Amino acid sequence: MSLRTPVMRANQLLRLPVMPLRPRGPTVGRRFNSTQSTKSNPKVPPPSPPRASASPYALAVVGLSGLGLAYYFFGTDGSARQTGRELDSKARGALAAVEGKVGMRRGQEDYQKVYNRIAGMLEEESYDDGSLAPVFIRLAWHASGTYDKDDKTGGSNYATMRFEPESKHGANNGLNIARDHMEQVKKEFPWISYGDLWTLGGVCAVQESGGPTVPWRPGRIDGFSHHVTPDGRLPDASKAEDHLRQIFYRMGFNDQEIVALSGAHAMGRCHTDRSGFEGPWTFSPVTFSNEYFKLLLDEPWVWRKWKGPAQYEDKKTKTLMMLPTDMALIKDKSFRKYAEKYAKSEDEFFKDFSAVFAKLLELGVPTSQFAGEPWQMRTQ
Repeated sequence: MSLRTPVMRANQLLRLPVMPLRPRGPTVGRRFNSTQSTKSNPKVPPPSPPRASASPYALAVVGLSGLGLAYYFFGTDGSARQTGRELDSKARGALAAVEGKVGMRRGQEDYQKVYNRIAGMLEEESYDDGSLAPVFIRLAWHASGTYDKDDKTGGSNYATMRFEPESKHGANNGLNIARDHMEQVKKEFPWISYGDLWTLGGVCAVQESGGPTVPWRPGRIDGFSHHVTPDGRLPDASKAEDHLRQIFYRMGFNDQEIVALSGAHAMGRCHTDRSGFEGPWTFSPVTFSNEYFKLLLDEPWVWRKWKGPAQYEDKKTKTLMMLPTDMALIKDKSFRKYAEKYAKSEDEFFKDFSAVFAKLLELGVPTSQFAGEPWQMRTQ
C-alpha cells in the first residue's frame, strides 16, 4: 500500500465533524490506568494521552494528532509508522504549548498531590541506607543529562529511558528500581507524563532530604523509542577533568555548574553490581549537605587495594570512597576554587545547586511547553 492511501484516509478522518470537547471536571484524587504492553514496545507503557482541553486552539492540534495516528494504523511499513509517531510527538508538544499559553493545564495543586505521594514513599528500610531519595535523584539526573545542545536531542522531554537500549546503558544500571517505584505513582496519577514525574521525583528527593528548594514546572511530553539517545552521553566515573568538561560542556554547563552538580554525590552510594565501584561518599548518604566537598578537601585519600576498578578510600576509616571524577574536582585549578567555595559555605552550595539542578531538569524541553514561571513545592 502506498503512503497516499493513509494520507487520504487521514484527510477523510479530519473532515469528520468535530464535537467540542467537554471542559475538564474536578480532579480525581486516585485513578488507575492499565500499563499493559503494546505490540511495538512489549515491556514499555505507552505515552500518556494528550490532555483534554476545551480550548478551540487545541482542536487543530488534535487534528494533527489524528493524522499521525492515521499513519500509524494504516501504514504498512516501518517508515510510515515512525512518521506517524513523530507526527504524534509533534502534536503532543504543540498541544502542551497551547495548554500552557491559554492556561488549560492542571494547576500546582494537582502536581502537589504527586509530590506528596513521592515524599511519602522515600523512606524504604529495605533499600540501601533506608531511603529511595538517592536513586530518585539519579533517575532525574540521568533522564535529563543526555542532552546535546548542538543537535538539540536528549534531555527530559521524551523520558527515553523507558526504552531499550537506553534503559540498558551502563550508566543507568540500577535505575530500574527507581522507575519501578515511580510506576506506582504513575498508576495513581496517569495524567502526568513520565518526564514530569521523574524530574519532580528528583526535586522532591533533594528537598525532603534536607537540600535546597529547587524551582520546577511541568510541560514535558512522552516520546517513542526512536527518540532514544546513544550511549556515552553520561559521565564515566573512571575518567578525569577533560572527560567531565566534554560531557558537561555538551549539555551547556560551565566549570562552576559542573562542580555544583557534582555535590549531589553527598547522597547515596556506589554498588559493585551496577557501576563496579563500591561505597558511600559521605558518612550520612541520605542527607543532602555540603559534606561531600568538606570530605573531598579535608580527608587524606589513598588508592583502594582491591580487585575492583580504581577508586579512592579515606585513609582514616576506609569506609568512604571517591571516584577519579571526584578527585578531578580538587586536582583541576578551575574546579578546585568552586569546591573550596562550597566546602566553606553550604548556603552558597545550596544556592548554586538549586539553580543548576533546575536548569538540568529542563534540558531538551522547548520553552513553549512550559506554562509560566517555575513553582516552589514542599510537602503539605
